[in-house]
Amino acid sequence: MAPGDEPLRYAESMPIQGSLADIASAIWHRALSPVEAVQASLERIERVNPSINAFMETCPEEALAAARAAERRLMQGGELPPLLGVPLSIKDCFDLAGHATRTGSLLREHEIARTDSWAAARFKAAGAAIVGKTSTPEFLMNYETDNAYIGRTNNPWNLERTSGGSSGGEAAAIASGCTAGGIGSDGGGSIREPAHFCGICGLKPTPGRVPMTGHWPVSGHPTGFMGVGGPMARTVADVRVLFEVLAGDDPGDPFSAPVPLTGQPRMPRRVALLEQYGETPVQPAVRDAVHKAAKLLGEMGIEVVPFDFELLRGAHELWRYFFIDVLNVLLRTLTDGHEERCHWTGLELIDTVKHNAPPTMLELCVKLGERDALRAKLLTRMRETPVLLMPGFGVTAFPHRQRVFPTPEGDITLLDAIRLVSPWNLLGMPALSVPVTFDSDGLPAGVQFVGLPWSEETLLELGVRFEEARGAFPSPKL
Repeated sequence: MAPGDEPLRYAESMPIQGSLADIASAIWHRALSPVEAVQASLERIERVNPSINAFMETCPEEALAAARAAERRLMQGGELPPLLGVPLSIKDCFDLAGHATRTGSLLREHEIARTDSWAAARFKAAGAAIVGKTSTPEFLMNYETDNAYIGRTNNPWNLERTSGGSSGGEAAAIASGCTAGGIGSDGGGSIREPAHFCGICGLKPTPGRVPMTGHWPVSGHPTGFMGVGGPMARTVADVRVLFEVLAGDDPGDPFSAPVPLTGQPRMPRRVALLEQYGETPVQPAVRDAVHKAAKLLGEMGIEVVPFDFELLRGAHELWRYFFIDVLNVLLRTLTDGHEERCHWTGLELIDTVKHNAPPTMLELCVKLGERDALRAKLLTRMRETPVLLMPGFGVTAFPHRQRVFPTPEGDITLLDAIRLVSPWNLLGMPALSVPVTFDSDGLPAGVQFVGLPWSEETLLELGVRFEEARGAFPSPKL
């Protein structure tokens, strides 16, 4: 039968909750219609979203129009784009033409995007159908997702727990099977913490590897070197597909660089293990995830060696300076005089320093110098061991608004739990989050693989091999 002659049909054996790669393959092989794939996604959102509250808005007409265009392209035959007909979502901080980029704030309710962000444009060019925009905390400034528009987003594994932030809406949408994948952003763990909480995978790339053009806040100095956009999906293999679509360079991102994709990345022979950040303890399930991951790596023939924490000491504290102290000054220009319209998620972190004297130019320059020196020392030592293994976050998904967490070694705060993710934003290094196990309450716990700048392909290859050795990770049963 010639290409284009087979009837398109929906295969019940290919649920929309399957892997992105399987959905794309089913469409290419005409076992699944793009229109019915998108309809299945929209129906899943209609059933599930009232419980998880992940979407700021859905785009059914536009998504179905994209699906019909994908179907016509499929019927024409010829070379097909990698995401043809696949339903995806995007975090609400990325522009989608004709839609508001609210970023969780009532102060931005009328900020209608005139053009697509880099991410939305790349997804569309790859044939995907964008079914909706997912929720964020105000200004992306919180580790749980809640805002004045729709309220809190709930974790699909337990609705009384947070899905994390600031990409909590995206993580919940993907984990619950509403979409096959999408894009989040990460200035201090905002892809990796929600991925860890929701049992999915997420990649924080090197700054500039995935252009942030069309993202709000705009990527730029003095703190934009820490923020990146990156793919999120249910498997590392799917994250890799999305990364290959998103990677590129664009003048709209001042950190963008023309780094080509590596054809055949090498697997690392050695991985350095860090169980916790210095003296700050982690919850037992988090430590268990790292131990299980280290054991699996050993069985894969990879040597696991200890990591010298002194190479990292002070990194989190520097990150806090840039992310909280410096951003406090910038965000106050937006919020002053409008506090009654602001949401608690946007003010919680910056209110911790609102009575402090603002940073001086001299202090900013000194802190940047300290960051550069720390980075140089770490990267020099990592030439022999180019990948680090560490917990995905200090705790598993917590009850909404909880801020102090018990561990066997004593209580830790939320800002303590962040210490494992924040250094890689400060230092501009890629980090991949992968789920491994569950805590005693049935909530996911994962690990991070951290690499040298521009080594995303190595991390993704390692992640794919790792999840093959680990086996399929379950999905939540809503």
